[in-house]
Amino acid sequence: MATIQKAIRVGSSVAVVIPKKSLKALGIKPGVPLALDIDEKNRLLVVSHPAPIANAELLDWTGRFIKRYRSALDALAK
Repeated sequence: MATIQKAIRVGSSVAVVIPKKSLKALGIKPGVPLALDIDEKNRLLVVSHPAPIANAELLDWTGRFIKRYRSALDALAK
């Protein structure tokens, strides 16, 4: 059964409170990135807790790649 929550104004945005029970079930804590997908056809907003997309090794490799090819990347950007 779905839980009904009201959309509330937060500054110039709108937020929906996720119940504590749902947070616990999904392992979501404050500050954790969430993915929002919209299914316009079915009028659904899907909130998911994606797996991390990067690890330390990948970030290190990416940093070295950018440092090594900085001038070529800058030229491509123009």
